[in-house]
Amino acid sequence: MLLIKQTCSTQQLSDWLEFSQLIETPSLIAGVDEVGRGCLFGPVVAAAVILPKAALPEIMALGINDSKKLSASKRSQLSQVIHSVAIDWKIGFGSVSEIDNLNILQASLLAMKRAIYKLKVKPDICLIDGNQLVPNLNFPQQTIVKGDSRSLSIAAASIVAKVWRDDLLIRLAKKYSMYDLASNKGYGSKRHLEALQKYGPSPLHRKSFNRVISNSLASN
Repeated sequence: MLLIKQTCSTQQLSDWLEFSQLIETPSLIAGVDEVGRGCLFGPVVAAAVILPKAALPEIMALGINDSKKLSASKRSQLSQVIHSVAIDWKIGFGSVSEIDNLNILQASLLAMKRAIYKLKVKPDICLIDGNQLVPNLNFPQQTIVKGDSRSLSIAAASIVAKVWRDDLLIRLAKKYSMYDLASNKGYGSKRHLEALQKYGPSPLHRKSFNRVISNSLASN
């Protein structure tokens, strides 16, 4: 897929870390982000994305942003563009059992680590969304709080991870139709909570989130 030719101002570019004077950016940056930490159902999913510098202005001009601020159709469009132009991109995930056994934070960091190590092209540095370093990572890394709104590479990773996980939940919704997963993507919507109350949890619900589920049910 070819990028749509659009332009963006110098000020717009400098708002992103890759074009600012705030950090020295090596040639190969892997943006890393995860999605699904707050879900009641399914794995936590991370993406690691390495974008070529030459493509960054055009990707920015297409409206890239934190995946949570984009519509589903816009995320899908941008994800296809990212797939087509990325030097490399990979997905990693932490399973429901790992979330329950390790806790959601450690499972999220594990998902990030797996995504990074799947990359065939080795990055010079990994920009990690949030304030937690990935444990025992054999690559230079830097945490960026609210990185999906500050780094094009992290924003790309957030979009790729979100689209991949949403597609997974839509497929799983066919098996677990009572939980309305195609709509809520595993988050605690009213219909999801009502289904939990009626049918109980499935094998892919996070048992360690029982307190969250119980509190949510009590408040409805």
